[in-house]
Amino acid sequence: MTPADRPREIVLGVSGGIAAYKACEVLRRLREAGNHVQVVATRAALQFIGAATFEALSGNPVHTGVFEDVPDVAHVALGRRADLVVLVPATADLLARMAHGRADDMLTSTLLTARCPVLAVPAMHTEMWEHPATVDNVATLRRRGTVVLEPASGRLTGADSGAGRLPEPPEIAEFARLLLEWGLADSGDAGGMPFPLPRDLEGRRVVVSAGGTAEPLDPVRTLGNRSSGRQGYALARVAAQRGAEVTLVAGTTADLDPPAAVHLRRVQTTREMRDAVIDAAKAADVVVMAAAVSDFRPASLSVGKIKKGDEPPAIPLEFNPDILRELVTEDVPRRLVVGFAAETGDEQGSVLEYGRAKLERKGCDLLVVNAVGAGRAFETEDNEGWLLAADGSSSPLPMGSKAALAARVWDAVAERLP
Repeated sequence: MTPADRPREIVLGVSGGIAAYKACEVLRRLREAGNHVQVVATRAALQFIGAATFEALSGNPVHTGVFEDVPDVAHVALGRRADLVVLVPATADLLARMAHGRADDMLTSTLLTARCPVLAVPAMHTEMWEHPATVDNVATLRRRGTVVLEPASGRLTGADSGAGRLPEPPEIAEFARLLLEWGLADSGDAGGMPFPLPRDLEGRRVVVSAGGTAEPLDPVRTLGNRSSGRQGYALARVAAQRGAEVTLVAGTTADLDPPAAVHLRRVQTTREMRDAVIDAAKAADVVVMAAAVSDFRPASLSVGKIKKGDEPPAIPLEFNPDILRELVTEDVPRRLVVGFAAETGDEQGSVLEYGRAKLERKGCDLLVVNAVGAGRAFETEDNEGWLLAADGSSSPLPMGSKAALAARVWDAVAERLP
């Protein structure tokens, strides 16, 4: 078994907050992805979730105290063996103890011995998240290389609402996979990928479009496409966790949780998406058009349902606005525009040749080209393609998670920002 094939070793650290119940879903997703997961819980965490639950889901005993398995020196063994440490939730207390190098329980001791990526997922009340002490602790941990996610905004304990809510488990699992992919690449197993979550977009305003659009034919039917929105959501998630202020304009999508720390605007038609994107782009440094918009719309909307007759009705179509082209032709010198092209090859040319022609025709700064069909790109968890630049350069985007592809796109964007 090669290093890339073996199950990855993950330490799931759980600290004492009400959001600890979501750690069970994170654990399930990490296990379903084929990873070996060892839960290390604080004693306060076990006041919220019993050890039996974690043991049943992980298939391993829960570690809590440093005086367990003393001959094996468990905290050293776990830290050395881990490919990734995920902290769900990372409470204000845990972040403070990490920042000050404390080793007063099994979890913090393990963190001091770990030499792998650490993903801390905060959850706490807004006042605690915004307190200067927590802000300083997070800055310290990020400076040392810990990935501290921005929390979501929403309902907290009781009737309170605000920033500090734990991101949803699918999003946490997505970032865990991204860091594992980076670890494989860094060890030489997957082709060399730069660190995926630097804070290199802080102070930048980003607009991302995602999903498809649906053009009404009548009160029942629409003309649309198959885009799930997963790639656009991944681009928005990664940008937000790299420090950007992100507006996500989403059309028709799969049942996706809103990304943490992202402003979400919902639209349905291409014209609605055009208006929302152009409005948000006025103050943006970067616009990424990942949405698969409908190029055409019915020339007229039937007031009543179109009845099924002997022959299918002829439905005249007209062009929708070209949002990407409009973004490029606007006179905004500092703005960088990224397009997406879903292509199929034929006798006239390859997918890459059609992508190059589209880049020249649209005039954007970067273009991501995906080959579609046969279970590729649309409605999938993974993606691959090519990244073409206006200066004529190109680079492959190897098969991997959509978050990994997003990280590579943001690497290219960050290099080109003034």
